[in-house]
Amino acid sequence: QVQLVESGGGSVQAGGSLRLSCAASPYSYSIYCIGWFRQAPGKERERVASIFGPGGPGPIIYADSVKGRFTISQDDASATLSLQMNSLVHEDTAMYYCAAAARGGGNCGDVRSVNYWGQGTQVTVSS
Repeated sequence: QVQLVESGGGSVQAGGSLRLSCAASPYSYSIYCIGWFRQAPGKERERVASIFGPGGPGPIIYADSVKGRFTISQDDASATLSLQMNSLVHEDTAMYYCAAAARGGGNCGDVRSVNYWGQGTQVTVSS
């Protein structure tokens, strides 16, 4: 079982920046991939960005809507996943979730295949 705890959400004006953090425990080889998802009112949950877990090779995946504005990163030493969000727009308003998929069947590309979820942190961008 992996526990994920997010922090860093809040309210910001359009054009501003926020940084989200996610503490993962345990942060081990059992995590195949880890990333950020979001869900706006009345919309489906969608992947924002994901990265492979500790020691795993592979590309970083971004949603088209955030490419060039958001940056995902992980610090293996502190077991922390971060999402730097710049040039925020109103459409970025949503509940943001840290999520991880387990090695051996999990997949960050499909919401239904994610095994672990954090409690979520709200991001509100005013225009």
